[in-house]
Amino acid sequence: MGQRQSALEGLGVRQFGDIYRGRKILLTGHTGFKGSWLSCWLSQLGAQVTGLALPPGTSPNHWDLLGKPAVDLHGDIRDLSVVQDALGQAQPEIVFHLAAQALVRRSYRDPLESWSTNVMGTANVLEVCRRTPSVRAVVVITTDKVYANHEWPWGYRENDRLGGHDPYSASKAACELVIDSYRKAFWRADNAPLMATARAGNVIGGGDWSEDRLIPDLVRAVQDGRSLEIRSPQATRPWQHVLECLSGYLLLGQRLLEGQKEFAEAWNFGPTPDDNRTVSEVLTHMQSFWPELAWNVSAAPQPHEAQLLYLDCAKSRAQLRWAPVWSLEEGLAMTADWYRNYHAIGKTVTVDQLARYLEAACAAGSDWIK
Repeated sequence: MGQRQSALEGLGVRQFGDIYRGRKILLTGHTGFKGSWLSCWLSQLGAQVTGLALPPGTSPNHWDLLGKPAVDLHGDIRDLSVVQDALGQAQPEIVFHLAAQALVRRSYRDPLESWSTNVMGTANVLEVCRRTPSVRAVVVITTDKVYANHEWPWGYRENDRLGGHDPYSASKAACELVIDSYRKAFWRADNAPLMATARAGNVIGGGDWSEDRLIPDLVRAVQDGRSLEIRSPQATRPWQHVLECLSGYLLLGQRLLEGQKEFAEAWNFGPTPDDNRTVSEVLTHMQSFWPELAWNVSAAPQPHEAQLLYLDCAKSRAQLRWAPVWSLEEGLAMTADWYRNYHAIGKTVTVDQLARYLEAACAAGSDWIK
């Protein structure tokens, strides 16, 4: 587990009230970027994790590099029988649903994939959860792009109108409606499972090799010795390290497992307002780690993407007592360090970076680690 992790345990530090130790968990999308990091963290917390996902979509990929820290089930959530088999095997107390088609530009190429995966796939997961008596809590991960984007210069709150221009964003907004329907139609009884949604986006960190994402595209360009072609240098996004939103997901799951019904709703997890930066600002900062990084702006016509997106996370801060731990600069430094180490030695520093994050969370007085 590494010296840092061991030192934290020696001090008697507990995370999330130690609620995940020995807990049976189903994690959909565990082979993806966020899912693989969450698998790692949950295994460190002592949980019994079963993953359900498609096989990793890239080679290399973070999941395989981690040594598969969970029971590894492969299947498509659009197939109800696959979901039934996975929950039957896992008998989870809590489900973290991350499986999705998560790329905006890919949704333009194949819109039905986004709609079928993000809407019907989610409906399948919720329907099987409804039929599985062991399930006590469900955390569904959607996105910061579920909001009807008006290019406002202020953050979107959880009660703002949902919408979406591209098929990815619209399908995720529809996913929120499916969740709200299941909550109201089937889980209103006092002893019913509690379900919440988590909205975060533009997550960075090591181990991401997805297409059409800024950091993976940057890493590939540097490795290939070519200029990175970017689409929207002035597009502003709520960038954050992957561990930031995962701490929010885990804290939310803790509250649901504790039976706190007031947390069974939607939550934003995003950076401080100062860390909403443009693409060009992120690239300029990353150039300090990779001086050879060069980029140019594409002249080709591009499908519509929002230029300005902020999240208002006051609700999470006030009620969940959640807050970011690392600044954007620290998150970018960790991301660059992860890829540099991988390219140098062919191994991950994921567990070590998790331990460094926990140290920082302790120092910051984060409510979920004591």
